[in-house]
Amino acid sequence: MAIPSFVDRVTVHVTAGRGGNGCASVHREKFKPLGGPDGGNGGDGGSVILRVDPDVTTLVDYHRSSHRTATNGAQGKGDNQAGANGGDVVLPVPDGTVISAANGYVLADLVGPGAEFVAAQGGKGGLGNAALASSSRKAPGFALLGEEGEERTLVLELKVVADVGLVGFPSAGKSSLIAAISRARPKIADYPFTTLIPNLGVVVAGDTTFTVADVPGLIEGASEGRGLGHDFLRHVERCAALVHVIDCATYEPGRDPLSDLDTIEAELEAHGGLEDRPRLVALNKIDVPDAREIAEMVQAELAERGYRVFPISTASHEGLEALKFAMAEIVVRRRAEQAKPDTTRIVIRPQAQGGPEFKVKKLPDDGGWLVQGQKPERWVKQTDFANAEATGYLADRLNRLGVEEELLKLGANPGDAVVIGDGPNAIVFDFAPDVMAGAEILARRGEDHRLEEDRPAAQRRRAKDTEYHAFREGERTEDWSEYGQNWDADEVDLSPAEAKRAADAAAKLARKEARELAAQEELDQNG
Repeated sequence: MAIPSFVDRVTVHVTAGRGGNGCASVHREKFKPLGGPDGGNGGDGGSVILRVDPDVTTLVDYHRSSHRTATNGAQGKGDNQAGANGGDVVLPVPDGTVISAANGYVLADLVGPGAEFVAAQGGKGGLGNAALASSSRKAPGFALLGEEGEERTLVLELKVVADVGLVGFPSAGKSSLIAAISRARPKIADYPFTTLIPNLGVVVAGDTTFTVADVPGLIEGASEGRGLGHDFLRHVERCAALVHVIDCATYEPGRDPLSDLDTIEAELEAHGGLEDRPRLVALNKIDVPDAREIAEMVQAELAERGYRVFPISTASHEGLEALKFAMAEIVVRRRAEQAKPDTTRIVIRPQAQGGPEFKVKKLPDDGGWLVQGQKPERWVKQTDFANAEATGYLADRLNRLGVEEELLKLGANPGDAVVIGDGPNAIVFDFAPDVMAGAEILARRGEDHRLEEDRPAAQRRRAKDTEYHAFREGERTEDWSEYGQNWDADEVDLSPAEAKRAADAAAKLARKEARELAAQEELDQNG
């Protein structure tokens, strides 16, 4: 099947790049045993951007290739090396492109060279463990995953940007008119529906330069899908004025200039949104004797209806100058009434400000609880659940946000199922309030929740330390030479490194004592 050269409506599927994962790395260098975390952040994924290009006049490129994908961000590396960002994909579109979601919601209307719209936002890169380090988490053993890029289906619809639109029945002479008053060279033939695509022409009238669009022929019922006009009615929406081109020399039965005008006006009204556009009427083909007589007969009645009427002939160019200057007059007035649009800033998809950052609701049929919100769902996507430390970090983030407190307030019981997010990325876990997962289960580096508890061993240790310092200051006279001897094992708080060194020293002492004992036994036997 042949691909048309002009396409004004396409459906495109755009996919932004995924953000690169962060890196979990520890600096290793000779004579620096405690180098610390040095994992870099992942790069951001590339975005898909639609941008107006004055040299592009059709959407045919996206008719041929409707799937466009940006590149992913690179993963972070050690030595604080951030991953490279993915490259953006810039898609050129014609001036006047309207971008809609699959449900018909208009996202952006691109008018003016350089106007752009981010069709799919690239995913953010994950943080490396160097960025996650804090005073309580000295050396995180995990990094965050990169976020997925947006994936969307969009409808691109071209609405030709022209100052004046020519409308009328097929073979009324619209293509001939635009060819006569501009340098446009549309296809012209003596059969209906010769024009299959809108044509644009640049017209100069005195000091005014404006564009004229030749819209393919309309027929009765075009707004309901008959003929070709229903595909191109959108192209007259941006016009400052409409010119009815009426064929006064038609030989079709039942047609005359007044009925043709009424039919086209009915279709424009059915399409909607064009009631405020000024109208001009061009009675064409007056170079034919009978057509001139018909034009003279209906001219007075059209004037009574409030139309400015211009008898013209595209063959002999009669009346074209007057029509051109009448068009220019309307265009100048319209431009003065409308402020120049600011095409440098486009506000899209506004987000609601304020309000709760998440919401919790009870699922039916005792299905547990559903937690929804941008932050919780985003955090879930960033978490590597194969890493216990990363899972503990997620639990802490959710608790700081107040998710656990809200669940308890709503009546959640331990063991209830809690779902975060919707769709395939949702996670389900059992609700277990006040579980110190970071220390007992997940053993997170650089932080131990047990240090925050007021344990009995710590109390006894502090009491004995107080007594010892009191003795050193002369407040006690008892013999403290045996201080610290025969304490219970749980009364001495040692770090893992200190405990290992103490165990090694004890083993070394035991081996020494064993050797001395063996030597003494050998001496006793020989003596």
